[in-house]
Amino acid sequence: MAMEKYELEETVKELEGYRGRHTELISVYVPAGFSLINVGKQIEDEKGTASNIKSTSTRKNVINALEKAGRQLKLIGRTPENGVAVFSGNISDVEGKEDLRVWTIEPPKPLKVRMYRCDQTFILDPLKEMLETDEVYGLLLIERKEASIGILEGKSIRILQDMTSGIPSKVRAGGQSAARFGRISEGLAKEFFRRVAEAMKKHFFENKKLKGILVGGPIPTKDEFLEQGQLVTALKDKVIAVRDIGDTGMPGLKNLVEASQDVLAEQEVTKQKKILDEFFTMLAKIPEKVAYGEAEVEQRLIEGSVGKLILSRTLSKEKSKYFHDLANKTSVEVHFVTQETTEGVQFDNIGGIGGILRFAVA
Repeated sequence: MAMEKYELEETVKELEGYRGRHTELISVYVPAGFSLINVGKQIEDEKGTASNIKSTSTRKNVINALEKAGRQLKLIGRTPENGVAVFSGNISDVEGKEDLRVWTIEPPKPLKVRMYRCDQTFILDPLKEMLETDEVYGLLLIERKEASIGILEGKSIRILQDMTSGIPSKVRAGGQSAARFGRISEGLAKEFFRRVAEAMKKHFFENKKLKGILVGGPIPTKDEFLEQGQLVTALKDKVIAVRDIGDTGMPGLKNLVEASQDVLAEQEVTKQKKILDEFFTMLAKIPEKVAYGEAEVEQRLIEGSVGKLILSRTLSKEKSKYFHDLANKTSVEVHFVTQETTEGVQFDNIGGIGGILRFAVA
């Protein structure tokens, strides 16, 4: 899966760099389970429409791109398990010169969108969404009167449950009435916190992908909930950000995620830092349990002694794929790292290929 994601990232990056001279780059998305025959018929219909384009060069480029995409769909034959995306067009940046290319991508996750688009750029948003992390973050917005529990998966935010406290609005009352109102409100608030904690346990406790929880709300309600809400320790320990947010519902959840971007970005960096810290600690203390450099890592992979393979994203696509394929033969855990950290730069300086071994090798 790591290599599939890496290859998709590289292809998307390449496709992003192309721009047609006119609206002549073709993007076709076929969702999982949809008939390629029907999409092929649509491509044929679009060729008829394209014949009406006034510009001779644009008309030629669009029709050629459609023919190329149509032939590619016929070669595929049947819709792959996760669907397929086909991109076709003349990518030459020289007027009058043809460089007609076609790309076929079988995505690592099921495609849910069906699309045909002819534009100056390739339409890549559905694939970019797949490149978002598979990790899941719980979301909680809590006010005195209501709460919203949601979930963040990649860039997708969903509301799981909205709740109300039943706490009445403040009334003008003095003496015993005010004191009694305060006691009632406090009791309802505690009960509300308990119900919210139970709901969070139901939604998040058994979610193996859950990497953290973001909590938002006005001061001091969210803080009181974390202190008094009887949230189970396993979930309380997963709270990675607490933010002042005034809304509930979907607008509030979006604001909470936006306000927590720094923390979410740090989570990815932390994960990378952890594997590199392990590598460099082993290198310093038990060097016989570490391999680095192309020749040594290749040898250790072939003999099956590598437990974790680390590859820098600065390596060529071909080299990364070669080492990844070697790793797959012996069920090696593969990690891709960037130069976003000091450790990442240091790792690049020793070749960008390393392995933590299953056992010491003299």
